[in-house]
Order: sequence, then structure tokens, then C-alpha cells
Amino acid sequence: MSHDFDVIVIGSGAGGSPVALTLAQAGHSVLVLERGPWYSTEDFYKDELACCLRETYKPNRKEEPHIIELEDGDGGWKVQSTESGRWNLWNGNCVGGSSNFMSGYFHRLKPVDFRLLSEFGPIEGANMADWPISYEDLEPYYTRVETEVGISGKAQPHPHAEPRSNADFPYPPLQEHAVAAMLDEAGKKLGFHPIPTPRAILSRPVEGRGSCAYNGGYCGSTGCSTGAKGSARSALLERAVATGRCEVRPHSLVRRLITNAKGKITGVEYFDKAGELLQVDAGIYVVACQAIESAKLLLRSIGPKFPRGLANSNGLVGKNLLFAGGGAGSGQLPYAKFDPAKAQELAQTGFFVNRALQDWYVIDDKEFGSRQKGGTIDFVHVHPSPVLRASRHLHGEHGLLWGKPLKRNLEHLFRDAVPLKIEAFCDWLPVNDSFIALDASRKDKWGMPLARVRTGFHVQNLRVGWYLASKGAELLKAIGAEDVISFASGEPPVNLQAGTCRFGTDPAISVPDANCRAHELDNLYVTDGSFMPTGGSVPYTWTIYANAFRVADHLLQRLGKPS
Repeated sequence: MSHDFDVIVIGSGAGGSPVALTLAQAGHSVLVLERGPWYSTEDFYKDELACCLRETYKPNRKEEPHIIELEDGDGGWKVQSTESGRWNLWNGNCVGGSSNFMSGYFHRLKPVDFRLLSEFGPIEGANMADWPISYEDLEPYYTRVETEVGISGKAQPHPHAEPRSNADFPYPPLQEHAVAAMLDEAGKKLGFHPIPTPRAILSRPVEGRGSCAYNGGYCGSTGCSTGAKGSARSALLERAVATGRCEVRPHSLVRRLITNAKGKITGVEYFDKAGELLQVDAGIYVVACQAIESAKLLLRSIGPKFPRGLANSNGLVGKNLLFAGGGAGSGQLPYAKFDPAKAQELAQTGFFVNRALQDWYVIDDKEFGSRQKGGTIDFVHVHPSPVLRASRHLHGEHGLLWGKPLKRNLEHLFRDAVPLKIEAFCDWLPVNDSFIALDASRKDKWGMPLARVRTGFHVQNLRVGWYLASKGAELLKAIGAEDVISFASGEPPVNLQAGTCRFGTDPAISVPDANCRAHELDNLYVTDGSFMPTGGSVPYTWTIYANAFRVADHLLQRLGKPS
């Protein structure tokens, strides 16, 4: 049977682009549908208003909001729309997706992450599950991402280091801020094992991409103006298009996947930039829109055999939504504590701290309780955007500041110390009260039902988050930082989403199989973070990239040689 394309990939981020590149390089025809515009490297620059105060790279929340359910503190749920207020569940809607705007802190999962249920046993109130694959299955693809996407770093032994098939990273570490050496020295005195943080940022140019411009850590929330950041667009998708076998259609919002009476997907229905409804078909369909939007698409793609949505006969599409658990903290390293030469060195704003602790990736501390899963602590600069930083210091003990009190506050903020931040990651345990569903009572500007997102969390997230953040605070104090605080919160970091279509071997309790192919549809795959049963204790992007390359190799075997 003839099709318009061999494969259609819906979504152009970390979950979709590895599939597009791998298949296009092998000679298969690939169409990538992306709801957002196509920005080039030249379009990205350090616009502080665009990145940090305005939502330039996201849909208009008044036209396409989400309905969010938050715990009210009394055992119930408060419901609000994201069309106003601080909540926004959209992340970087453009070619390359949210990978354009990531900070690029890349840690692998570890062998223990693939078998949390077996390793630590069940946790009351959590839907724990082992992965149907092992670290050994994914390790070659972690290694492949290091070269294909471009990861800079230095592999260094530590108590919970994961096995590696190559001795070191293909690109040397990025230039480091003076604080990095201070953390190393103080950490060793405390008996800790600080390690260089791998970054998906090129430390030297390669294949048309520039190296890092060291512009003060604007990576997070901002597109890269040199192509150094390993976004799906600059690292993979532009290469896929260059093969002549991959077409990318921006401004293409998929309305639904169409299925026939036999339960096979026969086409995609999508809106183009003008709002016209079009159709296109392929032999295989790959959904990679990010966890919330992928589940939303499957749920609204009802058909003769799928009245509850595609691949959803067991009712699990949208369930077990994951964010990232953990804690945070901050401190100030005053220049006045150091001689002028050292103070000037510390005041340098271009280079990276790039230090992490994984000493408590598994917590074996009798004072904390039985042996249990812990996490990762990253040390970073506070985001350098002046407007963002200043906006967070407009209030004092007695309310809004203005005049000289505000001036003194900002003067202290920008002139007196190095602001440092702790980011601690632990598992966001999958629970029944973290899910997405469709809200048919409200429609977006396209006439489609809104997503209703419940963000319940397990108390274990907080326990581990507090523990990790306190360890990070201990190290900050050891280097002389002042005003050090640490804490944990149940609020979800909305830029880190996974779950909703967990994979597994049993069709009764999973959505796709171990190859991320839907149990119920032979020609549907899900390759963004939706597939993850548990999220581990690190940011998800490296694992999403690696798994998408793994699925791409499976698809190569399935498709055979292109005709």
C-alpha cells in the first residue's frame, strides 16, 4: 500500500528528532509535524524580556490554557485555569521543542533506576514499577547521544557512578567558574565527592555548530545563539532535513490520529498555519509531543475500536504523570571575604559552576531510615537575567519596596556577592493523583477539549528533597556562603514532564511495549518522556534522547531497506 511518507513523527523535540534523523539517514521518507514555528540559530539572542518575563516561545494561554488541579491543604483540590497567573504547562513550542530552552544539565540514569520496585520494594500510595529494559540495554544509546547531540564533560569516579562503555566524553569540559574549585576542595574535606556536571553544550565547534559563547549562563529559558547547545533542532533535525528524506512542517497542530474499523491508524488530521484542516498518511506514526500533550492527543483520537482514545482500553493513557521531585536552596558568597584579586575572579559571570553531588543517589543513612532511593544535587549560578533577578527582590519584610530601600536592595543583590543555587533532584513517585484527562466542558481556540492536569505528589518526594537540599546547603556553607537556605516543595517543575504512557510487557498495566510500540496498535509508537514508568533522580532529556535512538534502531529493523 502506498503512503505519503514511511513515517510521520508528531513533535520535533528530544523524543522525535532522533527517530527522524536515524530513519532519514537510512533512506526512509519522514514527515515531522510541529505545532510551533521554525526558528533558526540566528533567531535566538539574549532577549531577557522574551525568555524570562514574556512567553514568546509558547502558545497564548488565553487561547490555549490548561485546567490545573492543586492540593488545597485540606485533603481536596482547588481548580484553576492557567490562562492567568504563574502556572504554565507549555514548554517551548517550536521546531526542536523545549530542548531549545533547556540548561543542558545531563546525567544518565543509573542501573538502580530501572528496577526501583525490585530494589527497594513497594511504597504505600505509589504505583512503583520496574522498567521492561535495563541500563545495559540503554547504555549504548547514552553513549551515542554523547556524540550525536554533543556532551562536554569529564567522567570522574564516585560512589554511585554508572558503568560506561567509553572512557570519557567526546568533548572536553566547559570553562569553569572559580567557585567550582572551591566546591571541590571543601567537598573533599567533608568527605563528599563533587563531580563535574556533563553539559549538552559544545566546548569546541563541530559540523557547522559553534562552541559555547560563555555568556553568563543564559542557557536556561533561552535559545542558543551559537548552536552549541544540543537542542534537537541544531544537533539532529537540521541534519535530518539535509538528507533530503525528511520534511519538517512547522505551524502544524495535529488534531487527531485517524483509525479504521480494524484499529489501524490510517492518517493524521492537522491544522496548518492558516487554520485549514489537512490530512496526511504514513505506514508508521510516532507521537512525541511531551508527556501532557502526547496523552492529550491520544485521548482525543477516538475511533471505532477506541472510544476512550488510542491505546487506552486499560484507561492508563494520561495516568502516572511525572514531574521531578526534589529540593532547592541558595546562598551568597560575599566578595568582602576575599582579597581583591580573588573577588574579581569570583565576580566573573561568563563561566559555569558545573558541579554536582551524587553521594546520596542511594541513601544508606540510619538516621534517615531504611536504605532508599536518593538523588542528585547540582550547584549552579542563579539565572543571570537582571530583570528576572530584580523582579524577585521587589518586596521586603513589610511589603513592596520603592525609592532608596529598593535601590539599596538591588545594589546589594548585584554588587556584593556571588549568588549560588542548589537544585536537588529525586524521583517524583507515580501516584493516582498525578494525571491528565480531557475536560470536555472547555475548548481551546481550535475547538479541542482542554487538558485537566492534577498535580498530586507523594510525601516521599519531600522527605528526600529536604535531605538532599540540606546536604547541598552544608557544602555551600563550607565554601563560606552566607544567607544559606534549603527547602523542598511539592509544586511540580513544569519544564520536567514524563509518564502518562508508561511502557511495559503486560498490556493490562502499560500502554506501549518495551520497544515503545502501543500494545493495541501495530503502527503507533510513543517516544517522548511519556514512556517512563519512573523518572529517576536527574533531568529527563538525556534519557529521552537515548531511548528515542533505541526505538529508531528497532524501527530500522522493522522497516528493512527503503524501497
